Amino acid sequence: MATSPPPPGGERASGAQRAYRAACPNCGAPVDFASAASAFAVCGFCRSTIVREGDALRKIGESAELFDDHSPLQLGVAGKSQGSAFTLVGRLQYRYQDGTWNEWHALFDTGPDSQKSGWLSEDNGRYVLSFSAPLDGPAPPPESLRPGAQQLVNSQAWSVSSVAVAKLIAAQGELPDPPNLERGFVVADLRNTRDEVGTLDYSDPARPRWSVGRSVALSELALTGLADVAEKTLSARGVACPSCGTALALKLASTQSIVCHQCRAVVDVSQGVGADLRHYQQQSNFEEPQIALGSVGTLALGGQRGSKVALTWQVVGYAERSEVPESADDEQEFWREYLLYHRSEGFAFLVDANDGWSWTAPITGVPQGAGDTVRYRGAPFRKLYSYTGRVVYVLGEFYWRLERDQTTFNTDYIGSGGLTNTRLNREKTGDGDAAEVVWSAGETLSADAVAEAFKLAPGKSAALQRDALPTVSQPTSLLFKVVVILLIFIVLLAVVRCDDRDDCDTLRATFGDASQEYRNCLAANRSRTSGGSYGGFSTGGGHK
Repeated sequence: MATSPPPPGGERASGAQRAYRAACPNCGAPVDFASAASAFAVCGFCRSTIVREGDALRKIGESAELFDDHSPLQLGVAGKSQGSAFTLVGRLQYRYQDGTWNEWHALFDTGPDSQKSGWLSEDNGRYVLSFSAPLDGPAPPPESLRPGAQQLVNSQAWSVSSVAVAKLIAAQGELPDPPNLERGFVVADLRNTRDEVGTLDYSDPARPRWSVGRSVALSELALTGLADVAEKTLSARGVACPSCGTALALKLASTQSIVCHQCRAVVDVSQGVGADLRHYQQQSNFEEPQIALGSVGTLALGGQRGSKVALTWQVVGYAERSEVPESADDEQEFWREYLLYHRSEGFAFLVDANDGWSWTAPITGVPQGAGDTVRYRGAPFRKLYSYTGRVVYVLGEFYWRLERDQTTFNTDYIGSGGLTNTRLNREKTGDGDAAEVVWSAGETLSADAVAEAFKLAPGKSAALQRDALPTVSQPTSLLFKVVVILLIFIVLLAVVRCDDRDDCDTLRATFGDASQEYRNCLAANRSRTSGGSYGGFSTGGGHK
């Protein structure tokens, strides 16, 4: 085996480390090993899986072709984390029920003649950098893990986020272990209150593997050598709508569902563009989004470390959801979500609800506590609502697989004290072993801030106003509260003074026949003549 020369222009980033090169035993192409400790690689030409035995290479299998997802990451990308340099030298691509994901083998230089493997993987539209960790005792059996339940691993408390059956479908580059392309296995994601994500990998049932990581933004890693996605042709990810035949171009690396812009069919591309494309038709009698797909806005949404930096976000998806009423007497509420994308930060959501605007993004960890009160990053949050939501209309691209009438089970929390503009959301999808629990965090926004961010015309800006705008930290919040208090006092006084039906005429003239003020006055009169009790108006308990 030969030692390869340094790259043009100087020494390798690994300093004293040597790279090894030998001919592939199947096709003769050069196969590189960046680490002397690595024993496995995949030939980039014939995709043979190769084991290194001393100075000789031996073929032990063959990898499938990678699904071209147009990720900005590629082999050879270099970066830094916690002061240590690393290079992406390998890649594993997995498939599970809801789509595919990538894990990139990051080789860290930890000192003279010393290297360490890490993994940069996708997590709910963002990235996690993780490292293998020893298990102090036996791993919990996979059949005992339930999404949403608590689990002790290495004597520490974790919350189970998801349990799925996955299969390695393709491999690339240099790997610390031989890729198992033969059978599926169970993989479980767990999260804790320290903003960490843990993974139990049962690909070898006799020796389950445990790794622990934290969320990272690509912008934090000082990456160099990223692929220029703009130069890559989108033809490899172009599909024809299976409903009407219109050409669809998938622009995002992680897209699992896309909506046809012609017939509004929702197309499932989670199993690859060459697969049988499942799809369903949806009603098209819903209102179009007030912020058009493709729009670009500058918003400071709070980075993954809580810092507020104004970034340029693009609207790539739109979903309208409805609350599932608990009874036939409950009023059905609707809200809208805009999926925002930033190349290095990942995804976030802009939420347009009846009680105002807000933004939210998935978090890596979980809050402390459960039930009506939780704490996140030291701050208390109290429960606002629990409700079931259903997707009723979608446009654009999404990083998860959409199904007809897909339902979610949600609980919203609001910050306490001076943090009443902050929000937490717990969302559970699926049932039983197929369930997944995701926590998100965010803040309220004013309609004016949304309009300014996306440079909307004055006419459209007025249409963004909602019934109850967020008032915390707004210049007019004190005036707004005074006006509301005075209005309530006037209405209550008018209700008390209503002695008969004619006494409500003033309220009707002021607020209109359909106003709640006029209805309350009539209800008060009825309660005194019929013996019934006076009660407030119910919207069904929904917040959106």
